[in-house]
Amino acid sequence: MALREITQLTLYGDSISGNCMKPKWTADFIGLSYEWVEIDILKGDTKTEEFLVLNPTGQVPLARWPDGRVLPQSNAIMLYLAEGSDLIPSDSFQRAQMDAWLFWEQYTHEPSIAVRRFLKYYLQHSEGEIDPSLMSKGRRALGVMEMQLTAADWLVGDAFTCADIALVAYTRLAHEGGFDLSEFPAVHSWVGRVERELGLETLHEVTDV
Repeated sequence: MALREITQLTLYGDSISGNCMKPKWTADFIGLSYEWVEIDILKGDTKTEEFLVLNPTGQVPLARWPDGRVLPQSNAIMLYLAEGSDLIPSDSFQRAQMDAWLFWEQYTHEPSIAVRRFLKYYLQHSEGEIDPSLMSKGRRALGVMEMQLTAADWLVGDAFTCADIALVAYTRLAHEGGFDLSEFPAVHSWVGRVERELGLETLHEVTDV
């Protein structure tokens, strides 16, 4: 990947990564123009000298603007892009609730569900090679979401927000990590609702509950 002059927002990401899809889906939802640059994590594209100039942490996603500004971290990019849109609640307390889900997603949900998916689906590790606590932690995370979504269509208030985009990224792919979403019917149905909002392929046949 050679550095070059850019004339619009550029999003760098790997399409297999739920974290990378979050800012992409956000930009698509609000109709923001951007260039997508595919970065292959498994081939080491984030560790090249060219990429490390942009992001010394060697991680994607990454957003880059024509004036030279760069912004890493999926949820930070998503929130910046969505500022002023309906994806961010106007009510300050509901915005704080959305932020709480975003912190929880990165601290609790992603480290269990996404990590188990990567080990099982992409690295082809056997069950015996995978930390068994990842399954129990992931199921507990899905259970937390199930409790919230049993009584509500969305994670925050009565509207689709960045919290839904952030949490659907790896939840819709949880089956690749060995999780069975049919055991969490409210989550299962919510995934379908979010996919329809974002215009994504439906990965699971669902019936709203």
